[in-house]
Amino acid sequence: MILDYKGITIFYTDQGKGSAIVLLHGFLEDASMWSDLVAELSQKHRVICIDLLGHGKTESLGYVHTMEVMATAVKAVLNHLKLRKHTFIGHSMGGYVALAFAKLHPERIKGLCLLNSTYEADDAERKQLRTRANKMVQTNFENMVRMSFTNLFSAKSKLKHKAAFDAALQIALKTSLQGYMAAQEGMKLREDLSIFFAEAPFKKAIILGKKDSVINVKNTLEFAKNQNIEIQVFSEGHMSHIENKTDFIKEIMHFIEKT
Repeated sequence: MILDYKGITIFYTDQGKGSAIVLLHGFLEDASMWSDLVAELSQKHRVICIDLLGHGKTESLGYVHTMEVMATAVKAVLNHLKLRKHTFIGHSMGGYVALAFAKLHPERIKGLCLLNSTYEADDAERKQLRTRANKMVQTNFENMVRMSFTNLFSAKSKLKHKAAFDAALQIALKTSLQGYMAAQEGMKLREDLSIFFAEAPFKKAIILGKKDSVINVKNTLEFAKNQNIEIQVFSEGHMSHIENKTDFIKEIMHFIEKT
């Protein structure tokens, strides 16, 4: 489905009936990453998947997509659907957007699961990497996307899940240059929401991969323990919905039941 929004179009899907579950994909992904989970969730819930700004079939809105700008676009879709209370599952960048939404509209959140994602802001090194990537991608887009995407999977997973890896890579390569750069700039600007997430009254969970090269697993485990936040660590990398699909679906279903 398509929503006209500020001169661009936002693509989303809406399946099932019941309490609303909103699924937000990560950087270089689109709503299709959730297809297996949607098949399960939509049997008892209303499941909304949204292509974030500059990704999938959703167009870009300028050259800096902050997490708040993306969250406001998500809100436009949910308002259009007349939904007022929702549970969010956000993968990687989608988790950043879900947190930004929750900070802006905490009264609308029933639960929030960070999937291979974090409440922390970028450190100086990560910001430099994003700046460097945005320079390099302008002249070498395909190689940059291939390189960054490959690092999201564990070495074992790239071989074990080759078909799924190849399919996800093709979706990543379809991301527009503007969408790529705008998201990178936006992620550089996001604020640290550690305290907000820890103190938020809604149901919370974190799902990580032991071999994730993006998230500091050790620090996150310590944070979750100290804040009494439910956390699950799977065996592989940053792409738990592919690398640990069965356990991932089971854990998400369990989280939804409790919200």
